[in-house]
Amino acid sequence: MKNFLTIKEFIKINNLNDPWDVVDLFEKKLSNYTGSKYAVAVDCCTHGIFLSLKYFNEKITLSIPQNTYISIPNVINMAGYKFKFENIEWDGSYKLDPLPIIDSACKFTKNMYENNTLMCLSFHHRKQLPIGRGGMILTDDLKAYEWLKLARYDGRHLEKKYDEDRFETIGWHMYMTPEQACTGIQIFDSFDDKKNTIGGSSTYKSLSNYYSIFNKI
Repeated sequence: MKNFLTIKEFIKINNLNDPWDVVDLFEKKLSNYTGSKYAVAVDCCTHGIFLSLKYFNEKITLSIPQNTYISIPNVINMAGYKFKFENIEWDGSYKLDPLPIIDSACKFTKNMYENNTLMCLSFHHRKQLPIGRGGMILTDDLKAYEWLKLARYDGRHLEKKYDEDRFETIGWHMYMTPEQACTGIQIFDSFDDKKNTIGGSSTYKSLSNYYSIFNKI
């Protein structure tokens, strides 16, 4: 097992000033790799999708594959949307149609970003970057980027002390910790891009029989 640098060691070796600089560095590394202009680190892919849904805040019904992970219909309900299952084959990623939100929990590869979308990644221990827990939202939209950065951290600005902060928007406690980012960078720096996708519609059982449960809310 690889011995990872501690957060203090990493900050010192890389001449960083603050633990949050580690999160910022991880975001920059992944945006460069995936081809997006911006990246927002979060605590998991599911919460990345939740924040993306809250950013658009539409009163519409979404179409999603019936063969997907159970957190997706759960988080759609949590964000205040309705949905319907479709018989869609997918490999690595799929869209929460008609919104430009992509669940890319099972896909991670160079220049993967699709323009004009919010693409959500997963760093679960079974994924290509196995941090253990964590995710990322890729975007090329500056307005979305700025909103998501605040929303994932309780509406706070990372660079300001709590007593000095002026809150501009509602937020949620869904940020990636510097420690997670530190591990993520060290895994990424030795990442071997051999498996572009590690799951799809054939990986997950159909949730269509559970539709009534998800739509009780």
